[in-house]
Amino acid sequence: MDSETQVIKDWLKQHKVSEVECLVPDITGNARGKFVPGAQFLSRGEPRLPESILIQSVTGQYCDEHWDLVEPTDADMILRPDVNAMRLVPWAREPTAQIIHDCYTQSGELHPLSTRNVLRRVLDLYKEQGLRPVVAPEVEFFLVARNADPDNELCAPNGRSGRAESSRRSYSIDAVAEFEDFVEDIYEYAEAQNLQVGSLIHEDGAAQMEMNFEHGDAMSLADQVFVFKRTVRETAHKYGMYATFMAKPMQKECGSALHIHQSVLRVDSGENIFSDGKGGYTDTFMSYIAGLQHYTPQLISLYAPNVNSYRRLAPEVAAPINLAWGFDNRTTGFRVPQSTPEAVRVENRFPGADVNPYLAFAATLASGYLGMQRKLEPTEPHQGTANTATVEVVRTLEEGLRHLRESPEVSDIFGDLFLRAYSAIKRQEFEEFNRVISSWEREHLLLQV
Repeated sequence: MDSETQVIKDWLKQHKVSEVECLVPDITGNARGKFVPGAQFLSRGEPRLPESILIQSVTGQYCDEHWDLVEPTDADMILRPDVNAMRLVPWAREPTAQIIHDCYTQSGELHPLSTRNVLRRVLDLYKEQGLRPVVAPEVEFFLVARNADPDNELCAPNGRSGRAESSRRSYSIDAVAEFEDFVEDIYEYAEAQNLQVGSLIHEDGAAQMEMNFEHGDAMSLADQVFVFKRTVRETAHKYGMYATFMAKPMQKECGSALHIHQSVLRVDSGENIFSDGKGGYTDTFMSYIAGLQHYTPQLISLYAPNVNSYRRLAPEVAAPINLAWGFDNRTTGFRVPQSTPEAVRVENRFPGADVNPYLAFAATLASGYLGMQRKLEPTEPHQGTANTATVEVVRTLEEGLRHLRESPEVSDIFGDLFLRAYSAIKRQEFEEFNRVISSWEREHLLLQV
């Protein structure tokens, strides 16, 4: 028995685990997997799942190119538990573990269609340079009243006062207190799962919250966001509400983002390569920002992965619409916050809350890496608001996908097979969406065109 297996065995025994959730993040960032009795988890050998589960659309459909992307026999892939991604399920009735697994082909290679493996490829590039990225995500979400009929619009739930929010209450303490029990459970569940959450605030929208994570390792934080989303949804159900990470769930409310703060440290010294140590910024930092500017158009579909995502990226709605950057400027796509020299970082404000965190982290870190490697130069920092400037980002998922495979450098990092699969799946989703006739069309076109 190898050392990692022994660690897992001891951990399961210590917590008297009766059941194990073997989890795999799919292309949408949601959990797939199987339940295994705790006593059988290690004795039954490595779990297996069909590799096709990695490339199902958000509606559960397969794309036309499906059998060109996976084995025509619908072969199994091998799952191996990550000893660093073991957590208890705090809301379970019996002691239950949730363990994120890595996906391997039957020949023993990391599976190229696994989004976790895509992020690992990017991190390996940094590792080869003696560097370690550090990230800190900020995750926004809405609480909404239960809604069993998708034809009905969403609305804010009633708080402890018995009333729903009817106006925007950004940073309101009292508005958060309306859902005090929910918030307390989130913190309790987060602690039980070793999620490194920090502050929670009320965002602009009605019953919209934001939870900030502490800076840390990119893979660990992606795992934590993955688990956090499950946790928030489960806790909301407990209180008779829904929690949604849709980028733009309500027409009259703002959207939800997943901003990513990022810096890069030298592994040997812990030095922040973005800072000159004197309160200034290095050329390397400027190249990193330039990489974000240069590659975001190609990677926008990873930051805005759903048809709804692009409703958030619109003028005058507190979301980026162009590739500008600036110092402490929340209207730009890339913001450099005020900080101490050792904490110099850049915030990518493009990703929506609906992203797969593994892919969003991979996209932003790959962009910065390529910027540094190519020594790209950024534009001048933007002064004043960027919300009234020219719209430079695409406005539909279809347009975003057209740009995904334009860069050979991006294809080399993400893998051609993965990009083909991602494009095919998301085009399938766009076509499914495009077949739906909306109430706006019935209202304005039915009798007037």
